[in-house]
Amino acid sequence: MTAVGFVGLGTMGSALTARLLAAGWDVAGCDIDPARVAAHQARGGTVAAGPAGAAAHADVAVTSLPSADALAEVAAGLAARPRPGLVVIETSTLPVAVKHQAREVLAERGTVLLDCPLSGTGGQALAGDVVAYLSGPAEAKARALPVLRAMTRGVHDVGEFGNGSAVKFIANLLVAVHNVAAAEALVLAERAGLDLATVLTAVADGAGTSAMFEVRGPAMAARDYSGPGVTATVFDKDLQIIAGFARETGTPVPLFTLASAFYAAALAQGHAGDDTASVHAVLRRLAGD
Repeated sequence: MTAVGFVGLGTMGSALTARLLAAGWDVAGCDIDPARVAAHQARGGTVAAGPAGAAAHADVAVTSLPSADALAEVAAGLAARPRPGLVVIETSTLPVAVKHQAREVLAERGTVLLDCPLSGTGGQALAGDVVAYLSGPAEAKARALPVLRAMTRGVHDVGEFGNGSAVKFIANLLVAVHNVAAAEALVLAERAGLDLATVLTAVADGAGTSAMFEVRGPAMAARDYSGPGVTATVFDKDLQIIAGFARETGTPVPLFTLASAFYAAALAQGHAGDDTASVHAVLRRLAGD
């Protein structure tokens, strides 16, 4: 298997397709944004006419989508031109109920949907430094593995369909808290008169580090929130999903709730299109800087 279909060529999708192309895969991609399609073609990808076109010549397709409506539309497009036996790796962060609905639509037409969100930013995806939380039927998972291994540094089989999203919600809860904690620590370091480059190196080498401190800390120290990560707008969608998941399970999440307020402030202060490292700007403003 050397061909794969890909639906959604945004920040994450374009990074993933770049990894596949570099590994020698023939990637037929589509997106509603012509500029993204052109960029995909410039990287060596094949242009497909919609989701069904992307999946027309592959046994496995990947979806990387921004919303529940987008997944419903893609599922309908694939179902309209069914390919029995097709496996679709759904990598988006969306409510589990939404993915179940798409799975049912596709199952009626002989296509298997796998729930497989990814943990990592767009920048990490471009470097191959993301992991996949794979869930669904065993046979379909086995067929999906070569594609996932080409895109990621690790694949975790977390069981039945829907478990992938649940694990991703837990991972993103930690991302939300750790990102704010990193910003708070760096504001404190700056106001204490410390050299931030030294702090980044020293803390990253000790017990206090986190992936968010190491990934977003340099951007925070530079006050540059424009990197290829996850925008505050996109992450706000993820925060709403996690909050709903916590309510459904009856789980108190006080640290997550507090952290969420800083992302809301980032949106209110004009950082909608910036990376979530922009919570650092919120905390600097709170400190009077």
